[in-house]
Amino acid sequence: MTRIGYTLMTEQNGPAELVEYAVAAEEHGFDFAVCSDHFSPWLASQGHAPNAWALLGAVAHATERLGLYSFVTCPSMRYHPAVVAQQAATVQILAEGRFTLGLGSGENLNEHIVTGAGWPNVRHRQGMLAEAIKIIRELLTGETVDHEGDYFQVAQARLWDLPEVPVALAVAMSGPNGVERFAAAADHLIAVQPDADLVAHWHAARTAAGLPGDGRVIGQLPVCWDPDRETAVARAHRQFRWFGGGWAVNSELPTPAAFAAATRYVRPSDVAEGIPCGPDPEPILAAVNRYRDAGFTDIALIQVGGETQDAFLAEAAEPLLSALRADG
Repeated sequence: MTRIGYTLMTEQNGPAELVEYAVAAEEHGFDFAVCSDHFSPWLASQGHAPNAWALLGAVAHATERLGLYSFVTCPSMRYHPAVVAQQAATVQILAEGRFTLGLGSGENLNEHIVTGAGWPNVRHRQGMLAEAIKIIRELLTGETVDHEGDYFQVAQARLWDLPEVPVALAVAMSGPNGVERFAAAADHLIAVQPDADLVAHWHAARTAAGLPGDGRVIGQLPVCWDPDRETAVARAHRQFRWFGGGWAVNSELPTPAAFAAATRYVRPSDVAEGIPCGPDPEPILAAVNRYRDAGFTDIALIQVGGETQDAFLAEAAEPLLSALRADG
């Protein structure tokens, strides 16, 4: 059965609220939660960007069964990979085995403004990610690691607190080149579109590498539930019009102001075509089924609007989850 998750959208709410929402998501029946790991919101109107790792630790301690993902962490610019390995091991201990480390090559918005080192091209970023994954996996064995690479150096590093349940790695891939490079490095696939060809390519690449066929495929779907559809459409446009730009665009824009400028001509009707809006569960079911049909095993919903999370969880979550599970 497809697992349905809840998104801890760090761009929409502060850390204390997000912990409360994670607890409520578990109580209302979500299978897992994904936590965005960003330094900036996409648009200034979203208004938040707490630290994901402090939040994941708090959520791990406050929940009992909810699966947890970082979604996703860039382990190559804002963080050194050795620090990511340490953070992941610590969260896995606190979560008692419920955590999966989601990794990706990052976005300009959330990396260059922190390091001040500029924004490399995608080939360079993928090289950094591949080397970072190698370091993280070596450190998670508990062995002492020395590494002299093209991008990173590690000297006599060791993780002193290791979880009993090893940390699985999920890696974001958006095209055939990424699959060829990272299929053997990842336990699970994260993808941004319901692309059946991408999923099939990933499974084929893993089979060719002699890897087990139990890897999960994780996606994310924004929805804007509200009792009034017009209110939902207006809110989705105000806070989520950036989403339709796609990964190729969104990974390159450098600031919230750039996202605002790039989306200034996007109309509310354009947003409503891509994001299910309003009280009707049918558009959400249809959107989720596109991911199911493409081979996704885990689908995390994003409820657009930080101010609406309480109502969404209290009024919409359980009927929606029941309908989604009955549908497949």
